[in-house]
Amino acid sequence: MLTRMTEVLAVANQKGGVAKTTTVHSLGVAMAELGRRTLVVDLDPQACLTFSLGFDPDRLDQSLHDVFVRRTKVADVCLPVPDVAGLTLVPATIDLAGAEVHLLTRTGREHVLARALEPVLDQYDMVLIDCPPSLGVLTINGLTAAGSVLIPLQCEALSNRGVGQLLDTIEDVRAFAHADLAIRGVIATMYDERTRHGRAVLEEVQTRYGLTVLQPPVRKSVRFAEAPAVGKSILQHAPSSPGAEAYRSLARQLVR
Repeated sequence: MLTRMTEVLAVANQKGGVAKTTTVHSLGVAMAELGRRTLVVDLDPQACLTFSLGFDPDRLDQSLHDVFVRRTKVADVCLPVPDVAGLTLVPATIDLAGAEVHLLTRTGREHVLARALEPVLDQYDMVLIDCPPSLGVLTINGLTAAGSVLIPLQCEALSNRGVGQLLDTIEDVRAFAHADLAIRGVIATMYDERTRHGRAVLEEVQTRYGLTVLQPPVRKSVRFAEAPAVGKSILQHAPSSPGAEAYRSLARQLVR
């Protein structure tokens, strides 16, 4: 990996439904609000981040898939996000599922995303990569391209189990592709402080795995479900809500 000033964060957890996309979307908007030139990369063939940012994946002419199959460059597929100055998207479409098969045949397949992003890194202060809910070659590309990893964690037992599996994959990436990959911390999502179980899961993550849990936790809110339907983040849809304030606070910590 080349030395660079741009910070690249992969947001990963192979368990679905833990708010990876919401975290990337919300942090991206919050970082742009702080004046950071921010690039968000949709690495998931389901293209939920692309949709949440107000784009129709079915109507896009080009996406990250075209970069992976060498049809074009990242700079040519980047899309400025409407109504958020300083935020840019590398979009996904369902075609990205085919790109995953293509990557398996490539020499140095773990480094394809890192090499694709390299020419545009000097244009951004922060890059956030939304990894798919799996530990396949796309997620490994996201981890290899990143300097560090953020782990969204829904505070329940199954999500906690997934953290252990993700940490095993991170160790493999360190051993074979990217020795300097760091873990920035865990973000507790859909948190309900009233339940003993949620608190116990967070404590176990810290004691069993030695991971830092970033504060504050992001509490459950119906506002998170409403925002993607209008192509907005919670920071735009409900700017004074506790969820929006939590992500703003997390973004301030990360940019420091």
